[in-house]
Amino acid sequence: MDIRNLKAFIFILITVIGTPGNLYIVLKFVLIRLVEKKLLQTNVILLVVALAKLLIIFSRVIPQSLHAIGLEDLMNDGHCKFFGYTYRVSRAMSICTTSLLSCHQCILIAPSTKIWVYLKQKVTHNISVIILLILLMNLILYRTSFVYANAKKNFTSPFTLHLVYCDTDFETYVSYIANGIVFASRDFLFVAAMALASFYIVLVLLRHARTLKDIRSSDKFQTKSIEHKASRAVILLVLCYVIFLGLDNAMWIYTLTLSNVKTDMNDARIVLACAYSALSPIVIIVTNPKLQYRSIFRFWKKSHIQQTSLTGLNLKHVSR
Repeated sequence: MDIRNLKAFIFILITVIGTPGNLYIVLKFVLIRLVEKKLLQTNVILLVVALAKLLIIFSRVIPQSLHAIGLEDLMNDGHCKFFGYTYRVSRAMSICTTSLLSCHQCILIAPSTKIWVYLKQKVTHNISVIILLILLMNLILYRTSFVYANAKKNFTSPFTLHLVYCDTDFETYVSYIANGIVFASRDFLFVAAMALASFYIVLVLLRHARTLKDIRSSDKFQTKSIEHKASRAVILLVLCYVIFLGLDNAMWIYTLTLSNVKTDMNDARIVLACAYSALSPIVIIVTNPKLQYRSIFRFWKKSHIQQTSLTGLNLKHVSR
């Protein structure tokens, strides 16, 4: 298998696995919100994470797949600016909201001291506002994509990133390095927050395990089990992200030492950046009770019973 066929296989595999998984998570949480009129704050964050990863697949993985199977020159300057901007904002939202998820879970399981109670009240009750502020920050931060992204042309600047159908051209070495440092620093900041929050979660769970070791109360065991399951799911997601994003950013820093980055190098980075979009839905679905098959059946049964009850009440009202 040559390198082009291998790239086509990898990108198509990411698309085939990632699209239905993320779409299922988005639609299921939207359905729960419509029917039950509420959605847990953790699930709101997971909904945004899944939506961001869907946009990553749409804006970067699918174009990579089309290019890998031999379709050339599909985008003009306008398309490159739109898809480049969408990808960068979606990638940033995926990083930031995954970090928010780990920090939120950290706050939830923290002991009820004064500062943690304050954070529980302020953060957990304003998740939607925080997400909107993060989105606004990334929309503003990545507006430079409209300046530097263009369709491929015969002549490029010495500082160019080749991204299949598009080139990202920087006029000077200073702008090239500054762009890389700003966005790599942002990524490392949020990854560091993920890692610290996950480390604290592990410490809290170990402390709880020692404290509750001799307790036989079923309620406390149930609480412990819920904490363990939710926290393990968050830690697993963060671990996957740190691995893939860490390798992606390591390669990104390496490309800053090069004056003209080859397409294969960028393709490898994109595989690492997008692999999480395919793997994380599996982790989320397996570890989230609301998304599992039994939950779907109970959800349908509950909705059916409620609809039947309402119909019965309406018939009684009519008969009277």
